[in-house]
Amino acid sequence: MLQYGHLRLIHRCGLSHLKCLFVCWLAVLVGSWVVYVEYSSYSELCRGRQCTAAMCAKYRKGLVDGSACSSLCDKDTLELDKCLSTHAAKQVYSGMWGDLEGVVRCRMDEAPAYDVGSQMEAGKEAAALFDTPPTGTSVEKFREMILDHLKAKVDEEQANLGELTARALAAADANKDGRISLAEARSSWALLQLNDFLLALALQERGHTPKILGFCGDLYVTEKVPNAPLYGVRAPAWTPAWVRRAADHWFTPAWHHRAKISMGLLELVEDLFHGAFGSFLMCDLSAAHFGYTGRYDFRVADAQNIVPQATFQEAIRQQRCDRDTDCVYGVDCLTSCDLTKRRCTPEVAEPNLVKACRVLEDYVLQGAPSDIREELEKQLYACMALRGSAEQAEIQHSLVLNNLKTLLWKKISHNKDS
Repeated sequence: MLQYGHLRLIHRCGLSHLKCLFVCWLAVLVGSWVVYVEYSSYSELCRGRQCTAAMCAKYRKGLVDGSACSSLCDKDTLELDKCLSTHAAKQVYSGMWGDLEGVVRCRMDEAPAYDVGSQMEAGKEAAALFDTPPTGTSVEKFREMILDHLKAKVDEEQANLGELTARALAAADANKDGRISLAEARSSWALLQLNDFLLALALQERGHTPKILGFCGDLYVTEKVPNAPLYGVRAPAWTPAWVRRAADHWFTPAWHHRAKISMGLLELVEDLFHGAFGSFLMCDLSAAHFGYTGRYDFRVADAQNIVPQATFQEAIRQQRCDRDTDCVYGVDCLTSCDLTKRRCTPEVAEPNLVKACRVLEDYVLQGAPSDIREELEKQLYACMALRGSAEQAEIQHSLVLNNLKTLLWKKISHNKDS
């Protein structure tokens, strides 16, 4: 019996050892797979060195110029750091320019397959050749080219495109010598094809977008938004949704700070609707695209999905469709499908304000003080119930927007950091 019991014990130990080996093997296999997937994704998405090397080659040939070129290509004082890219053709890195923290954005040359997104920046591929404007173009002719380009992009009579053209010309004079070289002109022309650069230029005095620090060709550098995403932490894509949602609530600022940030988002919506330089559509209100400063001032961290309304409408009209879901750009700009023509209609289903209020429902209603929670919830639901374009119900949209801003401001105006 003792011998039999001893054999059973050895057998159990052997089984336990095998189970342990199997679990270890499985852990190594899963870990290796995760590392492989992450590395493959990184190597595909993160090609900033290639992008900057290509731009420096153009700089040395005299095709492009800009305030960042010498630092990037000669002095090595503009350095790429962490990869933030989400699309292989649009390289985004955090970086250091001397003592300044910034974000470097660089476009890869290869043209993407046809889609609505590529049509939003229809002149981008041609501009990447850096042959516009042609040799011999005068500054006055270049001014006319910029103005015509902005008219096509914005297409609004009330937009102050003369002022925006002046800003573009001032930005083109990178070394501030009072003249615009051909390389500077070609670089600024390429930048003006990019919706995110155009938005930053249009809103540079409003403070909602990071300041443009410099450029080289169509590579440009902006201030870094200190705190992004809007709430929570940046988590890998494979992180379970419930973990990310829990982190969102654990790492949010205090309520009165969130209220101040929320007011900034509402002010941005106001600026984008018939602003001084035309109307823009917010096509992805994911938290990762927004952030805030150390003083809890709202900032747009990534403006790639904020597009001129006229540009969006022109591009979406060309989109073939069989159902409404074929008529979408980004995440949040959805129109309907005209089945008689098999083409998308140009009017978005929801204006910016409705989409912003949907974000605020989760962001600012959570933990709201009891004395305003009921009214805040009522105003947010009234906002999300708005239908039709902002143009069709301009007074109603303005009323809801002002009610929300007033309610939040009354509650936080006594705080010294508001």
